[in-house]
Amino acid sequence: MDEKLIVQGGRVVTPVDVIEADVLIDGEQIAGIVAPGSVPWPGARVVDAGGCYVFPGVVDPHTHIQLDTGIYQTSDDWQIGTRTAAFGGVTTVVDFATQFEGMTLPEALDARLKECAPAYIDYGLHMMVTDLPRSPAEACCWLEELRDLGVPSIKLYTTYRPNYYADDAELLHTFRAMPDDMIAMVHCENDAIVTDATARLVEAGHTGWAYHGQGRPPEAEVEAIRRVMHLARAAGAAVYIVHCSTADSIRQVKKVHASGNTPPVYCETCPQYFWLDDSRYAGPKAEQFILQPPLRPEAYQVDLLDAWRSLSAVSTDHCDYTLAQKVEFTDFTRTPGGLPGLETSFSLTYTYGVHLAQERQAAGEAVEPIPLPELARLVALEPARIFGLYPRKGAIQPGADADLLIYDPAPEVIIQADGQHTIAGYTPYEGMKVKGRVRTVLSRGMVLVEDGHLRGEPGRGQFLRGKPFVPLTSRK
Repeated sequence: MDEKLIVQGGRVVTPVDVIEADVLIDGEQIAGIVAPGSVPWPGARVVDAGGCYVFPGVVDPHTHIQLDTGIYQTSDDWQIGTRTAAFGGVTTVVDFATQFEGMTLPEALDARLKECAPAYIDYGLHMMVTDLPRSPAEACCWLEELRDLGVPSIKLYTTYRPNYYADDAELLHTFRAMPDDMIAMVHCENDAIVTDATARLVEAGHTGWAYHGQGRPPEAEVEAIRRVMHLARAAGAAVYIVHCSTADSIRQVKKVHASGNTPPVYCETCPQYFWLDDSRYAGPKAEQFILQPPLRPEAYQVDLLDAWRSLSAVSTDHCDYTLAQKVEFTDFTRTPGGLPGLETSFSLTYTYGVHLAQERQAAGEAVEPIPLPELARLVALEPARIFGLYPRKGAIQPGADADLLIYDPAPEVIIQADGQHTIAGYTPYEGMKVKGRVRTVLSRGMVLVEDGHLRGEPGRGQFLRGKPFVPLTSRK
């Protein structure tokens, strides 16, 4: 594609500032950021961004499209999942390939890439590693081969028996086998605490959805985070803590940052953990909020305005289970966990971190809204850098892919399930009011979403080979 476009009239969010500027696009890449109207391109298509912010396309580093856990399977596919993402301004997802029993890592990657083929947007992959060779040298060779195939990140779990669970010895073995230029994402919940709490509830006959949060208490997450960081430090491995659901979880990572200890530790949270609390489990639609980690009591809840400086990303942990799957069983131990969130993530984060914070500040509260370049860091720049996709993805700058989110901050929008593009049949944010809407989305220079209409074709998304991991402090 060699079409020239000018994104005109918007306020462009760069990594350091917000400027009135035009964005010049030549084919699939950004050619320049210039003063408004300063570079006429005869015959170029003009994309109107008047009254809007122009953000880099969102890079969601944690999604589960067409998920097969070996127990549950979401009902979506990569065409549905990436269509949903595009309507939310997400132009890159980093999802997962799973090493099922008997698979090598390249086999797992190949199988997943076949499933990804219908994607509308670009995608990277992490690898869920479940069976490394016991020989340290051989395990290291396996991981080096995976990195060389464009997957510099793996996923590990401290819970979920029997399919994903890794005990401390397995974690340490994997951390020590990792090359220095790889990073491990870790789902942190203490399996013993979760197993004990759940068993006690089952024994008492408390298996309804209302008890879900009690089966996975906050201390299970916090303990596992401390332990994982200790093991990673002992092995010299970089780690990324996924979906932090409590303020204390993020504080644990912040302490490591403050201590200056290496190797690096990063963390993310998700909109559900700063918008929703565990009172939802007492409501009439509790099944719509079943996920792991669960929603937390308000006293434990993540406050994005307090936490954003310690976070590396806001992700979604998107899982498109249908409402029929959610209500099949009333037993929380048998209900599939996960929420749809790709389409709402950016608007929820902008509303909480910018718009509502501005309102609270104007009302005299001692809060500081998230600066727009920092919002762009959380939703695009830093996930792209950590997982080897920068500078192609993550920022509006010459030479980068022309992935843009044109966001109109003026309208007020009520989130409703019938306006979503998932197949879930529900949204956990039903009836919530957000400020702003996605007006236009560009993916590699193509206008993919415009005024609520999808313009692209399935299969245009490309697999992004992640570059080897480099700690953020070392990047130029």
